[in-house]
Amino acid sequence: MKKLFIALVALLPLTGTVQAQTLKDLIATLRASWDKPTEPFKMIDNVYYVGTEGLASYLITSPQGHVLVDTVMPEATSQIRANIEKLGFRVSDIKFLLNTHAHIDHAGGLAEMKQATGAQVVAGEADKPLLEGGYYPGAREETVLAFPPVKVDRAVREGDTVTVGNVTLTARETPGHSPGCTSWAFAVKDGDATRSVLIFCSGTVALNRLAGNPTYPGIVDDYRKTFARAKDMKVDVLLAPHPEMYKMKEKRAKLADGAPNPFVDPGEFTTYAATLQKAFEEALVKQTAAAQEKKG
Repeated sequence: MKKLFIALVALLPLTGTVQAQTLKDLIATLRASWDKPTEPFKMIDNVYYVGTEGLASYLITSPQGHVLVDTVMPEATSQIRANIEKLGFRVSDIKFLLNTHAHIDHAGGLAEMKQATGAQVVAGEADKPLLEGGYYPGAREETVLAFPPVKVDRAVREGDTVTVGNVTLTARETPGHSPGCTSWAFAVKDGDATRSVLIFCSGTVALNRLAGNPTYPGIVDDYRKTFARAKDMKVDVLLAPHPEMYKMKEKRAKLADGAPNPFVDPGEFTTYAATLQKAFEEALVKQTAAAQEKKG
């Protein structure tokens, strides 16, 4: 509990300075942003933002059916459904529910959405037991981080694809943040150009233990594999589970008819991944030193 509390304190700048005494209080503080409604909107081509102000959920549409990538907190899932309908789409037309990683803030509404849509849940192979158990990796006893379990219909690995109509998403294994952390790559049209989109799972350390008693075996190697893979990925449009990761609010404000799409930024992912790698290495040094000090 104490380790998770300390880790969560690092997340507070996302929502402001708040006095909190317990892990439960901190989660409640984060929920203020995570559950705050926002208007859905078209980002680019057939990609729509249908999440909350603090948590992203993406609807990718086709005439033959739709794909929803990630949900939000369990209590805010109804906002996704309302946002989809507000855009003129039907929730019942969703064929696949894709997940980036098995944490409550991105998987908390999967069970509800599966029941509402009948869609297949698709997730990284190593995250399947977490989703079906409804718990945070390495912290099964932390009920405040638990979420409604959901059956995974299909577990994917690197290069596997999900197709609906003319939409094909490719799974890219980017583990570390969770064991089965999966990013989703696909193409969109931007005028006459074709752009590569990546919904990047995450590369932050967040609550993860890297040393002493790691969150899961091999976590350090997994992070490093992800950062190495990121160097070779060509991304024109970066999206992510938390909108602040790619400055969604600022870009949204710049959307205008006839103007270049602000979500197109070919250099953004490379720069962002390098920042994450630096933060990871710094966290590893600190956690390793703390573990050695504890051993005496």
